[in-house]
Amino acid sequence: MPVAIRFTETGGAEVLHATEVDAVAPGANDVVIEHEAIGVNYLDITQRNGAVKVPLPSGLGLEGAGIVSAVGSSVTDLKAGDRAAYILGPLGAYSQSRTISADRVIPLPPGVTPDIAATVLFKGITAQYLLKSTYQVKQGTVVLLYGVGGALGQIMTPWAKHLGATVIGVVSKGSSVDRARMLGCDEVLVWGEGDLAEKVTAFTYGQKADVVYDGVGKLTFEASINSLRPRGLMVSFGASTGAPPPVEVAILNAKGSLYLTRPGLAAHATDVKEYKERATDVLDAASEGIFSTDFWREFPLREAAAAHQAIESGKSRGPVILRPHGGRA
Repeated sequence: MPVAIRFTETGGAEVLHATEVDAVAPGANDVVIEHEAIGVNYLDITQRNGAVKVPLPSGLGLEGAGIVSAVGSSVTDLKAGDRAAYILGPLGAYSQSRTISADRVIPLPPGVTPDIAATVLFKGITAQYLLKSTYQVKQGTVVLLYGVGGALGQIMTPWAKHLGATVIGVVSKGSSVDRARMLGCDEVLVWGEGDLAEKVTAFTYGQKADVVYDGVGKLTFEASINSLRPRGLMVSFGASTGAPPPVEVAILNAKGSLYLTRPGLAAHATDVKEYKERATDVLDAASEGIFSTDFWREFPLREAAAAHQAIESGKSRGPVILRPHGGRA
C-alpha cells in the first residue's frame, strides 16, 4: 500500500503523519503517477496551520512529478512509462503514488527531469502569470520584488531580468544581499534598514517602481504603496506577516491613481488550455536556463514535518522537495 501524508487537525508541523492508504484504480480519464519528487510550497504550510482553510481530515500537497504507471481507457496523450508532472487538483501530492485527472498532467520534455519539474513547476507558473499576465514586464520595467532569496524569488528575479526589467530586490537580512545580487538584482534593499520607499525613489531618480510584487503582506504594504510611480500597480499576492490592512479607495487616487490587485494561482491555472500554455512556458524557460532548476534540500516523504519546519524557520535557501522513496534529510 502506498504511503501518504495526512493531517486531521491544523497546527504545527507535528500534525503531519505518514500513513498507508489504499491505491485508487484510474477512471476512464485518469492516470496513476508514481512520484519521484514532490514540491513543497508555502501554501502547503498555510493549509496545514489553518491560515488557509481546507476540509479535514486531508492530504496535503499540490504538485508532484514522476512516472505514469497506468492510464484510463479514454486517455490518449499519455501512456505508461511517460515522465510527467502536475500542479493543482485535489490535495494529495504528499504521497508515493496517486491517481489524478489526466487533464492536469503535463508530459515532461527531454532534459526536464521529475526533480526539475517538482522544483519549478508550481512556483514557475506563479512567476509566469505574475510577470506576464498580472503585469506585462518588459524592457525598461522597474520591478520591486520582496523575498528575492526565497524559492519564488529565485525564479522571478532572473526571469524578470531576462524580460528586460530593472529589479530592485528586498531581502530580510544583510546576509542575503550577495545572493540577491547573484540572481541579477540591480539594487538590493534590506527590510528594516531605513525608509524603503525613499530608497526606491533615490535609486530610480524619483521615478519609483512600475510594479511591486509583495508577498509579505501586512508589514510591508504601506512601504510598497509608497514605492509606486503614478498609475503603478501594487500586486499583493502573499501574506507571510498577515493579511494586508483594508484600503480606502481614495488612498489609491491620492497616491497617484494607483492600481491594486490580489491575484491567485487558481484563477490563472484552472482552465486546462491556459494551464498547459503556462506550464509549457515555464518548462521551456527552465530548459533554456533562464532560471536555476536546483533545489536547496530534499527530505524523505515520511519527514514532511521536518521540511515544513525548515521553511517556516527561515533556514531554507531555495526550493524544497520530498523524496517518496528515501531521500537525504
